[in-house]
Order: sequence, then C-alpha cells, then structure tokens
Amino acid sequence: MDFRQLIRDVPDFPKPGILFRDIMPLLAHPQGLSTIIQRLSAQCPPVDYVVAIESRGFIIGAPLALRLGCGFIPVRKPKKLPGQLIRVEYTLEYGQDSLEMQADILPPGAEVLIVDDVIATGGTAAAAARLVEKAGGKVKGYGFVVELTTLQGRSHLNPPGPVISLVQY
Repeated sequence: MDFRQLIRDVPDFPKPGILFRDIMPLLAHPQGLSTIIQRLSAQCPPVDYVVAIESRGFIIGAPLALRLGCGFIPVRKPKKLPGQLIRVEYTLEYGQDSLEMQADILPPGAEVLIVDDVIATGGTAAAAARLVEKAGGKVKGYGFVVELTTLQGRSHLNPPGPVISLVQY
C-alpha cells in the first residue's frame, strides 16, 4: 500500500502558509489503519505503554497498544481529564499549546512509546515526553505515520528515540 497516494495535502490549514498532511483518506481506506498498525508494530521497541497524543494519535495509539499487548494512556488538551493532572506547555509551528496527563496513571519506571499521526517541529511529541518523565516513566521511542523532515522535529526529541515514521515529506 502506497501511503502517499492516500494522504491528502490541505494548503493553508489550520493557518495561512501551513500545508497540512491529512491522513483521514488513508484511515478511510479499508486496509489503511490495519496497514499502519502492522508497519508501526513491526518496528516498535517493546514497551509497557503506548502514550498517544490527542486526537489523531488516539486513532493510531489504541490499536497499536492492542497489537503490542501493552497499556494505552491518552495525553489530552487541557480540561479533558479528571483527577490530579500534570501539565506541560509547548510551542507549535503555528502557536502555543499545552498537554495534560493524569498524574497517577503511569507506574514509575514504565517504558513508553509516544505516538501521534504527524511529527512536524517535534514540539507536541517533546511535550508528551516531558509529561512521561514527570510521571516517572521512560520514553523508549516514538511512532508517527507522517514526518515532515524539513522541520527537523526528531532533532528536538529528548530522549531522542528511536523515531519511527512511515512516510516522510
């Protein structure tokens, strides 16, 4: 399956000057999601949890966790989760944002794979890594469907990786 044939370019979204890589047509393909999960799982290190970033990361993260036989933890935008939370702020390629995770959801020392649909500047994934570390977990790698290589997002990830991306632009 050629993912590039199914990923749509959307110019000027969410702001003028941004070229958005839309994976929804890939997900809509009858074998799209299955192939994504198959290809990512074949390259992932063994982990205790998949930590997925809201919202398209959830689409990839939950079935990937099932395939890997590990737990699933969502990282969300502010005010979406109950209980005691930890929060980090970060910079996007087009603004500022923040992410939250339940403070007690990740056991200390747990090994984690961070998953999202796209890595651009790396800000969102790096913020998720900071949340995992604040909770006492260890980031063992990152998984993405699309990587925008010109933005050098993987260079901003700490710890660095492995960084798995199925399609690079």
